[in-house]
Amino acid sequence: MAAALELIHLLQTARKHAASDVHVVVGLPPLFRVDGEVVTGKGESLSGADLVRLVEACTSAEQRARLLQERQLCFSTLFGVQDRARVTVYLRNGFPELAIRVAERVLRTREELGLPAVLDELVRRPHGLLLITGPTGSGKTTTFHYLVHRINEEQRKKLITIEDPIEYVHLANRSLVVQQEVGTDVLDFASALKHVLRQDPDVIGVGELLGRETIHTALVAAETGHLVLGTLHTPDTVQVVQRVLGAFGEGSQAEVRQLLANSLLAVVSQQLLPRATGGGRVLCHEVLIGTPAVRHLIREGEVHKLYSEIQAGRRHGMVTMDHSLLERYGKGDITYDTAVTMARFPEAIQRRLG
Repeated sequence: MAAALELIHLLQTARKHAASDVHVVVGLPPLFRVDGEVVTGKGESLSGADLVRLVEACTSAEQRARLLQERQLCFSTLFGVQDRARVTVYLRNGFPELAIRVAERVLRTREELGLPAVLDELVRRPHGLLLITGPTGSGKTTTFHYLVHRINEEQRKKLITIEDPIEYVHLANRSLVVQQEVGTDVLDFASALKHVLRQDPDVIGVGELLGRETIHTALVAAETGHLVLGTLHTPDTVQVVQRVLGAFGEGSQAEVRQLLANSLLAVVSQQLLPRATGGGRVLCHEVLIGTPAVRHLIREGEVHKLYSEIQAGRRHGMVTMDHSLLERYGKGDITYDTAVTMARFPEAIQRRLG
């Protein structure tokens, strides 16, 4: 089978078995991530030459030149009418290997995803910063696209996203949706975000807030009349605030604290955990809402007090990750071991469950 068809076959196999990712490495058959676990697929082990042929068949000359220069490459690819995948190529021992994320074909509802109801209310706000955070593979991109879809379904806005790469295509419904891909349409997040502000957007979606310049531009945009959606790789809501502030030097701290306090709508932290009965994963989340009390703590630099504010903020839609874990355990969605292992305060979970 030709190398170009091999990639399509791998992606079709991943879709058939509901795999979220495919890993193609030297010395092993293809591997698939199913329900959070990596399992070995059928077939022969792949050689370095096999991987070279595969990459040559699924990339352009320009992409291969970029891989040679930067030693890494990320792009999106189509393998069906509505099937997209994000392909990341990296080098190991001089040979290319692939990590492929298979995008969902259809955007699920908020209830199906297990997202908090407060999100639907937050994306109706005219301006502010809404951050989705969590480790790799926690469903941040899916939540990001759910928010874009919700705005597109309900509001007449101009919505511009900057993504690396585009994993789900939104067709214009009530909103005008413009999706730009890093490396194809724009050079990088920072320069793209500056130009986006000149394109009359109402809503700006940033696939990942990377670097001081991007974060600062996003904060200013959120404070000056735009709704900004963004994702970050941090494990919980409080660490998001710490990371945003920590990206700036001492001389800029006061300004950044003021910008963040004025603009923050909410931070939603996510974890995808194995379902107790097998056959899928369930979402647990932590929600920090930008209430006046939360804004005050950020403005004063008292970030260490934010967790207590989340614990006391149920009436505002706030919830701790530990409470979400307890709720999922109570419904039988996750096991006791999972709840304790993923908790911020495992001893408290153990005491609560006897």
